[in-house]
Amino acid sequence: MDTGTWHAQLARGHWFSHLPPDLQRSLLGAARLRVLTAGQYLFKRGDPPCGVYAVLEGTVRISAVSAQGKEAVLSLVETPYWFGEICLFDNLPRTHDALATGACRLLQVPQSAMLGILERHPLFWREMALLMSHKLRLSLINIEQTSLMPASERLAHRLLMIAQGYGEVDQARRVLQLPQEDLAAMLGLSRQTINSLLKALEQQGIIGLSYGAIEIRDLNGLRLAAGL
Repeated sequence: MDTGTWHAQLARGHWFSHLPPDLQRSLLGAARLRVLTAGQYLFKRGDPPCGVYAVLEGTVRISAVSAQGKEAVLSLVETPYWFGEICLFDNLPRTHDALATGACRLLQVPQSAMLGILERHPLFWREMALLMSHKLRLSLINIEQTSLMPASERLAHRLLMIAQGYGEVDQARRVLQLPQEDLAAMLGLSRQTINSLLKALEQQGIIGLSYGAIEIRDLNGLRLAAGL
């Protein structure tokens, strides 16, 4: 796979497709391919900065584990999602774990290369800030939902977010490779509660359930269930 193929794949995402052409070329020119096997960590919480990443194939699980062993899953990201930019701004250790849930291929722009690009073109910092601010906006929405929305609406909204690549893609995915345990960890709910809520959506014809996957059968119905 060459940079032309990478560009076509990543250009399906809103952030990359709206970058100045010079920055697109600089990112791809400095990028290197990373291949992970199922269960392999890309980085762990506390690791030093290692640059920014884009998912080409597979799914990366972004999570954190407490001292008591309880896991919070922040997101499950797929192509053409970019992540890892926080460390560009503060040069501090990683805040979360990033784990390949299956075979995964990513592009990595190393920290030194990324900072070199930004030093030569200071205006490009704005594009990195936009990448980070989009995720901050989603985080604030999630905090608000946790406080104000019933569990059923929170679940429907999270399914929508995942299907739409957290705002990165126009064409929503119809089949989500998403274990119910991960969904429970994302929403801070029990596995039993998630199962009950999913079955209610299935009975309404909004989704279909199979082992490790959720099929979205009625996207508009899911939006209504999310209160949108």
